[in-house]
Amino acid sequence: MPLSEQEQQILSEIESQLQETDPDLAHQVSSTTVYSDAFGKLRWGIVGFIVALIASVLLLSVSFVLAFVGFLGMFGAALYIERNVRRVGRAGMHEATAAMKKTSWRDYLDNAGNKARERFQREDE
Repeated sequence: MPLSEQEQQILSEIESQLQETDPDLAHQVSSTTVYSDAFGKLRWGIVGFIVALIASVLLLSVSFVLAFVGFLGMFGAALYIERNVRRVGRAGMHEATAAMKKTSWRDYLDNAGNKARERFQREDE
């Protein structure tokens, strides 16, 4: 159900008052999406899983017990990842893949190469 004109006017007044009183909060609210928290936690879960995997492999030569503790860390990180993937759901994954398609690695590297060429380009050229 769309908002009436009066409701839209009230909402725009609240928004303008928020911009005036606390611009940092207004910027944070406007730039945060529903899925940004879950994606942030998902990244940390992946980092934790990789760190626990490396620790488990390195500790395997020291002690089987310490390697098992590393394995338990991997298991905990995998559960954390799974929980956050469920929070994101299909809509969030669609949003993430669409964002990655907009800015692919190839575009990023091409832009970085062009910027480097522009910096080192001689002024007389």
